[in-house]
Amino acid sequence: MQNPRQHLVRTRTTLIKRLKNWQDQDSWQDFFDTYWKLIYGVAVKSGLTQTEAEDVVQETMVSVAKHMPEFNYNRAAGSFKAWLLNMTRWRITDQFRKRGPAAPARATAAEENASDEEILQSIADRTHLDLEAIWETEWRKTVLEAAMTKVKRSLDPQEYQIFDLYVNKEWAPDEVAKTFKIPVGRVYMAKHRVTEMMKEEVERLAKAMA
Repeated sequence: MQNPRQHLVRTRTTLIKRLKNWQDQDSWQDFFDTYWKLIYGVAVKSGLTQTEAEDVVQETMVSVAKHMPEFNYNRAAGSFKAWLLNMTRWRITDQFRKRGPAAPARATAAEENASDEEILQSIADRTHLDLEAIWETEWRKTVLEAAMTKVKRSLDPQEYQIFDLYVNKEWAPDEVAKTFKIPVGRVYMAKHRVTEMMKEEVERLAKAMA
C-alpha cells in the first residue's frame, strides 16, 4: 500500500514540475492558492503597505514563472521553501527601492547605488527585521491553514462544527453538546480525533511543501 506521506511529497514535487508549463492554469492556481498568503504576510511584516505587499505577491509569482523552467527541484541540494524565500526577498527589496530617496529604507545618498544585499542589510539595521524568522512564522501559518482545509474536507460537517465551537470559539463542552443534542463525551471525542488528524496532516504537509 502506498505511504500517504510519500504520496504528498510526490504530489508537491509533481506540482512544481508542472509549473514549468506556464499554460497549465490549474497548477498555477493551486500554487497561488497555497502560497499567496505566505508571501503577502511576509511582505506586510517587513514594513510594506498593503498595496506594496500585493505588488510583491504579483511580482513574486511572475518571477517564479520566469525562473521555473530552469529550476531543478532537488531536496538534497536545497529546499523549495528557501528558494521561494529568496524570490520573495528580492521583490520586497524592489518595493523599498521604488519608494525613492526620501523613504526610510533609502535615507542616505549612498544607498542610491547600493546592491540588493546592502539595501536588505540597511532595512534590517533600521527595523531589526529578521526576514527569515518572519518567513518561518508565516510558513507555519500557511501549513496549518492548508492542513485545516484538507482535514475539514474529510470530516463530517457536524463533527467539524463540534470541534470548531469547542476549540476555536471556546464554547463550554456541555453547551456544544446541548446545541447538537449529543452526549458530552462526543464533544471530547471530536476534539481528540480532529486534533490528531491536524497533527498528522501538519507533519505531512510541512515535509511535502518544503
